[in-house]
Amino acid sequence: MSHFILPLSDPSAADPDRVGPKAANLAKLAHAGLPTPGGFCITADAYRRQIAHLKLDDALADYARTEAPRQRRLSVEIRLRLYQSEFAPELKEAILPAWRDMAKPVAVRSSALIEDRADASFAGQFESFLGLGEEAEFLTALRACWAALWTTNARRALAQHGLHPADTAMAVLIQPLVAARAAGGGLSETADGHMLVSATWGLGSAIAQGEVVPDRIVLSRAGFVRTMESGRKQHRETCQYGAGTRTQAVPDALMRAPCLEAGQATALGRLMRKAEAVLRMPVEIEWALDKTGFKLLQARPLRVEPARVPDKIWLKHPGLNGHPAGVGWGSGRAVVVNCECELARVAPGDILVTRVAGPALSHILPRVSGVVAELGGSTSHLASLARERGIPMVLGVLDATRRIPDGAKVAVDGVAGVVRWLA
Repeated sequence: MSHFILPLSDPSAADPDRVGPKAANLAKLAHAGLPTPGGFCITADAYRRQIAHLKLDDALADYARTEAPRQRRLSVEIRLRLYQSEFAPELKEAILPAWRDMAKPVAVRSSALIEDRADASFAGQFESFLGLGEEAEFLTALRACWAALWTTNARRALAQHGLHPADTAMAVLIQPLVAARAAGGGLSETADGHMLVSATWGLGSAIAQGEVVPDRIVLSRAGFVRTMESGRKQHRETCQYGAGTRTQAVPDALMRAPCLEAGQATALGRLMRKAEAVLRMPVEIEWALDKTGFKLLQARPLRVEPARVPDKIWLKHPGLNGHPAGVGWGSGRAVVVNCECELARVAPGDILVTRVAGPALSHILPRVSGVVAELGGSTSHLASLARERGIPMVLGVLDATRRIPDGAKVAVDGVAGVVRWLA
């Protein structure tokens, strides 16, 4: 097999310097016998070879030493070249046979060398494509994953960690698409000593993007179900071969019906504990359930902090409950935002109150003391990013933008999942 291609079953696929931590962690889980979709990785060497083929090495070197205005122009140039140019011949010779041997449809996902590390996950900052079956669309998706390293959102996220895209490389993960009946995320450890599972109908992208309020299941560390709360799952993401993903309304009977039975939640809890043992750290997982059972789609490091006891004065004031991001406690002025154009109103130390908290809002995290949103759950991409930064977040708060007064003094408990304000 070419050094540009590594099946996840290969022992070398556990090397994050070749395939990125996302793919390497999945390979480690598969080697330990945990259920994953399998597949192969297009290594970081392939990205580097394409950069050399396009004669972009000088542009990358220039990017690393120049000022911001020129960096912006260079990033556009590099991104367009990666999108539009032909592949190096030896890359096509290695990649296309592996693609043609894959069962279709497939998922094509980024696995950057700086992604899913203990100090930075970059959750939701790169690209994923689901339901691909045609060779041309696969090659387009591969180009887009490479180019995603140079987007404005990615460069902004990298800069927050003192990095830039010329410092790193992009591997790409190719896997059979799981025909998910239900999907979601999980935390192997919470601040109060439990485990947490979130679940929705269909694909898990609706949770990751913060578009639904998922079911929330709390388990003991021994794996016993403590609570099961049904969410508000108005729609689901599905995937049709050749047509990609599409959004469907969820029938009324299923909107608040639980996606998992207690026994299934317990089984998922056992998988989380096994993943934790394999990777030797608390983990945040993404999972999918098809007719054959659970598949683990991702396992990244999880930051866990002890719960903080809030000032007693706050307990006397109105409060709303939601899904905690699992870290921190903070207070500040509430800024209710109903449109992205209003984000300029958010000043350092404010509490952002919004309807949807998707990963596109990651750039605002460095300047807020907390986030409250009407949709989303504890395992959304933005919740992952908030945990890394120690920023309290409460998601799935019904009518938050209507009930929390704009400008009010607000306290956000990211462990208990409560937001209060001074009436």
